[in-house]
Amino acid sequence: MQSDRGTPRSEPEWSEHPLAGTFTQTDTDAFRQLSGQSAKGVGVASTRHRGYDSAATVTDYLAVSFDPPTMLVSLDSLSQIAEAVQGSGRWGLSLLSSSQISVADQLSGSGRPLIGQLAQVPTFRREENGVPLIIGSLAWFELRTIAVHEAATHSLFIGEVTAMGSSAGPATRPLIRFRSAYTRL
Repeated sequence: MQSDRGTPRSEPEWSEHPLAGTFTQTDTDAFRQLSGQSAKGVGVASTRHRGYDSAATVTDYLAVSFDPPTMLVSLDSLSQIAEAVQGSGRWGLSLLSSSQISVADQLSGSGRPLIGQLAQVPTFRREENGVPLIIGSLAWFELRTIAVHEAATHSLFIGEVTAMGSSAGPATRPLIRFRSAYTRL
């Protein structure tokens, strides 16, 4: 192949993984690898329900609307955090800074105890028994659930922002996840 200027141009590397019928472990692995090609900010979804704090590291969240301020987070439907957010109706989203890898690690994966999930994580609450938010986060949001949509194995929680702020300095960098690993800008 030649470029517009007549010089040879190499072909880009191309791969394809068609999906047919039954979804296999190979399909899951390929999807995980390919969808991980997008750099994503790392956050923590948190809530307080039935007297307990629940939290989980998330990378699948987005700002939905600015008027009114609305956000979405995707949580595994069978997870404790999804059950707690569903029951509480109020939740927080703290966007982590590059210095908070240990927080992301502590709150990721399954098998964490129900009680004391945030015992080793610095948090604050805007009100007594309110939603726990992560100290040192680039930005934090308190939300009230206005809709929940089921999508395959996950629940998409849409929340209207009721309060927001920051607890990090203006020069602080975000924590990013890319190709299944944490990285910094």
